[in-house]
Amino acid sequence: MTAAPTIFDTCRPRADVLSGAAAEADFAADLARAVDGAGAYADPARFFADSWPTRGLKQLLSSVLRRLGGGGGAAIFRLDTSFGGGKTHGLIALVHAARGMQGAANAAEFIGDAPLPRRPARVAAFDGVKADPANGRALGGGIRARTPWGEIAYALAGPEGYERVRASDESGAAPGADTLLELFGGEPALVLLDELAVWLRKAGGPGGGGGQLTAFLSALFQAVQSQRDAAAVFTLAAGRDGTDAYAAENRSVAGGLAEAASVAARTATLLNPTEEDETVHVLRRRLFESVDAAGAARAADAYRALWAANRGALPGDAARPEAAERLREGYPLHPELLDVLTGKTATLGDFQRVRGMLRLLAAAVKQLWEEKPGHAPAIHLHHIDPGREPVRREIVTRIGQSAYVPAIDHDIAAPQGRVALAQAIDAERHAGMPPYAAWTARTIFMHTLAFNDQLKGVDAARLRYSILAPGLDAAFVDEARKAFAAQSAYLDDRPAAPLRFLAEANLTRIVQQEEARVDAGAARAELNDRIREIFAGKTFDLVFFPAGPFDAPDEAGDGRPKLAVLSFDAAAVGETVEAPPELAARIYARKGADGAALRVFRNNLAFVAADESRLADMRRAANHRLALRELKRPERLAELAEHQRDRVREMEARSEQELAIAVQQCYRHVFYPSRSRIGESDVDLAHTAVDGHSAADKPGAGQAQAARALRDMNKLRLPEDEPDSPVFVRERTPLKKGEITTRALREEFRRDPGLPMLVGDDVFLRGVRSGIERGDYVYRGGDLLCGPGDPQAAIRIDEQSLVFTMDYAKRKGIWPRAPEPAPPPPDPPLPPDPRTGSRAGEGDTEPPPAVPAGAISAEGILQEALARCWEQARAAQAARIDRVTIRVFDADDAFALAGAVGAVSGAEKVVTFDGGYETGKGGSLELKFSGPPADAQPVKEFLAPQLRAASERDLKTGFEIAFADGLPLAGDAAEQFAGRLSRFARAAHVAVTAVARAADEDESP
Repeated sequence: MTAAPTIFDTCRPRADVLSGAAAEADFAADLARAVDGAGAYADPARFFADSWPTRGLKQLLSSVLRRLGGGGGAAIFRLDTSFGGGKTHGLIALVHAARGMQGAANAAEFIGDAPLPRRPARVAAFDGVKADPANGRALGGGIRARTPWGEIAYALAGPEGYERVRASDESGAAPGADTLLELFGGEPALVLLDELAVWLRKAGGPGGGGGQLTAFLSALFQAVQSQRDAAAVFTLAAGRDGTDAYAAENRSVAGGLAEAASVAARTATLLNPTEEDETVHVLRRRLFESVDAAGAARAADAYRALWAANRGALPGDAARPEAAERLREGYPLHPELLDVLTGKTATLGDFQRVRGMLRLLAAAVKQLWEEKPGHAPAIHLHHIDPGREPVRREIVTRIGQSAYVPAIDHDIAAPQGRVALAQAIDAERHAGMPPYAAWTARTIFMHTLAFNDQLKGVDAARLRYSILAPGLDAAFVDEARKAFAAQSAYLDDRPAAPLRFLAEANLTRIVQQEEARVDAGAARAELNDRIREIFAGKTFDLVFFPAGPFDAPDEAGDGRPKLAVLSFDAAAVGETVEAPPELAARIYARKGADGAALRVFRNNLAFVAADESRLADMRRAANHRLALRELKRPERLAELAEHQRDRVREMEARSEQELAIAVQQCYRHVFYPSRSRIGESDVDLAHTAVDGHSAADKPGAGQAQAARALRDMNKLRLPEDEPDSPVFVRERTPLKKGEITTRALREEFRRDPGLPMLVGDDVFLRGVRSGIERGDYVYRGGDLLCGPGDPQAAIRIDEQSLVFTMDYAKRKGIWPRAPEPAPPPPDPPLPPDPRTGSRAGEGDTEPPPAVPAGAISAEGILQEALARCWEQARAAQAARIDRVTIRVFDADDAFALAGAVGAVSGAEKVVTFDGGYETGKGGSLELKFSGPPADAQPVKEFLAPQLRAASERDLKTGFEIAFADGLPLAGDAAEQFAGRLSRFARAAHVAVTAVARAADEDESP
């Protein structure tokens, strides 16, 4: 795609535009001041340098100059244009032309071969805006003229000329044609009449002279036509509906003006100084000192390629060749900018067409060259910024659009010290990018400024066309439009309405205003009620909004762990979690009314807390729901439009779910008992957080989200979960001493933060049974003694029922119940085979493998077993570990560890599975596998669900890790290796064999 140059490379604005000096005086063409040699347009050289020679202006100057030169032709000219259409500009050009265009280097551009006057022409100009029919306009020498003929007489012949018509001026009676002809003095004469309608309005009251205008024009035209080197030019501004601009204000004035126009129409030549297709050239000439034609062509090519690439997303006229040609001709002004200004803004009654456009565009050019944004290949509609004072003043004051001030301030560009909606969206979504939302808001606003309702607004396709430029992404334009439209307080919210602003607030703003009126106490009560509803459930015993240890009983209760929901006012968690909230730490450590006693059941209490950064969103959601609930009341609905009533009902129904999501996304921090403390905390609490998307998936299920977070951390066991390995429980509880009551063992799960939290007793009881079945435990309750191979027994949880380790039970003679019979004597050995020399049966079984030299072994929890191996190896002054063999007793632990072993780098890994399972219907499977972790993965994926469903299972798993360069024992490499494995199988009970390499071997060549 062709790269587009920036306007800063291709265009040079005029100095007065850059300085801001042209913003007012130069664009307000003042005929009287120009005649008097004062004002910005008094210098002919500057005037014509800043002007574009339109077809109408060239025809006007050529025709009048030929007349003044005695060449005859038309004598009366009428400039009939819309308000601000260049008529006064044309009259000033005539003044300079009649006086010789001194210093104008580009005079030929305007007059061609028409002759300049050979002798000075008398010039008389009447400006209806400056006229004062009641008090008289001061002309000098104490003379005050009240009528057009009084002012014209003075301008043509000085005080003596005024004296000739004094009686007519004072009486308001128009003079005759001969009297007016005498004022020319036989010299070339040019009479200019501007803003006659304004004077008519002033003079049209009872006793005024407005009724004589028709008679005066008739006499003037007769006098001018009777002298070959005299001409008269007058203006008549056409209203927006094609009638006189002042007809709506005063019927009698309109009638007089229409009659005067009808008289003039019989003899006047009608001209339009500036036609529609020439407006862009007028604007460019006045705003820019130079525009590089080659740069304009490159820019047009870049836009042509862009519009072609986005053809399907843009209006039909954007893809036509004429669009790029219009951009080239009007560069740097975008075609849509010109279309909106001429086709929409210009329809407003008080908009002074070319002058108004110049004021808006001059402010935009000045701002662009001050800020020099990185992206400006052309000047777009969105570069007109109503947040800038000159633009705001033009829109609000000069063209009377003050009704849109609330929309500007709230949605588009807020006064200093505040942030409007578009600015907030850009700060949040478009940091470091073009301000798509601000551009969207400005573009929609400019499309709104039109007289007819049908012209107001823009659709999505034309909005893209207006904003899109080389280097911009249409997707961001759409994203900004959707975000702005969803939140705007003043966009038209009626179904199928185009994107346009309203003077009155839309439903979004009505809801915002209602939200601002919501009582803070009512919002807090609503939030507390919703939090209680959301965290209700059967998994935990809930403690809502505890104020201290006294609110969280230290008791087993119904067997469910306690979940304390901290009040968002009392404790909120910041962006970095370095410690649990002080309130949570105090409740976790203490109990009782005074908080003096230590809590016993610490592994029975978890906490959820609010996220500080999401508190505002949660409060807004509560305010939003309460505001909609208020607006839904019948008496409030009656105040709204029908389409707004439907939306209120819809929004109110949706607000319940939105509030639930906001609560869950705020209450995302979970603190739970663990030996892995947070930071430098002095209490055994760890932290996890609920994922925001997960919270939004199930609004209203806050307790379930907390349970899920704890299960993900391997902390919580629900009744349907598998129990922990009996060996793990044995090693982590006082049971490892040999015996413990079932009650005391159950309470260990409520005391010890290193154990999982159990919901109810089901998992605990299944764990005891599993230990019995696997031969790790023996159970005795009353007269019942139960061990491996016995039918399942009912396990009681009380102070009389005991669990023994198998070693302890055997040592104490508790198990087995009776001595096993002595084994029969072995058969005598067979004689040797005379062929081989060996005895029959020898070689049928393999001898047990020899323990490798330097082997070290340990059994227990994975991390502890590895740590003991490292201690023994270091004590033996070993330098490295060559090989580690791990035997895992529980299949679930083995499967959890498999992935971690596979991720070990710099080592050769072998996984072995040996065992099988039996289904409930009698099916069975036996298997042996040995191979790399990648090959073991599909075997594991097959076995995992089968073992969970099996009635019987027996799987021995081994992992052998051979380090290519050895695992160094110096430093912490060995501990890091152990830590990585333990993260995945923290509770796994294993047997570890490590083969160490001595220091002298390590140093050998």
